[in-house]
Amino acid sequence: MNSILEALYRGELDPVEAIVPSHPEYRSLSRQISVQTEQWRNRLGEETFRELEEYFDLRSSVDSIYAEATFQYGFRLGANLIIEVIGKR
Repeated sequence: MNSILEALYRGELDPVEAIVPSHPEYRSLSRQISVQTEQWRNRLGEETFRELEEYFDLRSSVDSIYAEATFQYGFRLGANLIIEVIGKR
C-alpha cells in the first residue's frame, strides 16, 4: 500500500468517489428520490422536467461548493489541532 502522500501525489485519493454514506437511511432515501423523480417526470412532461433538472443541477453545484469548503475547513482545523498538540509537549 502506498503512503497517503504518494497516493495524493498520484491522484489516487478522490474522497468524492470513495465516500459511501453508512447512514442506515441513505439507500432507502435514495430509492425514494428515484421513484419520486420518475413520478415528476411523468407528471410534468419532458420539457418542463428538463427545466427542473437544470434547477437541480444548479442546486447540486452550490451544494458541492459548500461541501468542498466544509472539507477544507475541517481538514485545516484537524491539521492545526495536531500542530497545537505536538507543539505543547
